[in-house]
Amino acid sequence: MGEITSGGASTRVLEGTEHGFATTRVDALLNWAKKYSLFQYPFVTACCGMEYMAMASPRFDMARFGAEVPRFSPRQADLLWVVGTISQRQAPALKRIYEQMADPKWVLAFGTCASCGGFYDNYTTLAGIDKIIPCDIYVPGCPPRPEAVLDGLMLLQDKIARGDRTPAVVKPREDPAQAERLVALQRKERI
Repeated sequence: MGEITSGGASTRVLEGTEHGFATTRVDALLNWAKKYSLFQYPFVTACCGMEYMAMASPRFDMARFGAEVPRFSPRQADLLWVVGTISQRQAPALKRIYEQMADPKWVLAFGTCASCGGFYDNYTTLAGIDKIIPCDIYVPGCPPRPEAVLDGLMLLQDKIARGDRTPAVVKPREDPAQAERLVALQRKERI
């Protein structure tokens, strides 16, 4: 048996042969369970689908996060991956899928087209899925790297553990403007 003290409070640590119990809050325990049991529904429509498949491959291993097996029935899913461009004609189907999902449900916008419409600035493309359904995580990029998508998945897990429902954006790992490898381009002077 060991004892840990921090800030005047004492905690007793049990060895393998001793018996005891653990205390926690019920909502913290439920959020921990939800965090590691995400049942995803992929709504893949465009070129970001290749990056989605790469992220689901063994190299990036989504299984470590408890989100490995896609469910192709909205009633069995609680995480909607919107991957790629959403047209105006697809919007009602996407909304219906979202409404059929079990509560609590979360939405991850995969790529620039799902987040804000991308480079399609026309009447047929939906300018972001948040126009029709609430979105929890935005992963920018055209297409986003699998590492950025995993950062978005971990950000979503943190939000689930905290019980936070506000939208969040995955930040780049380094500021592109501050990167050392950028080269300053200059115009050649004409002689």
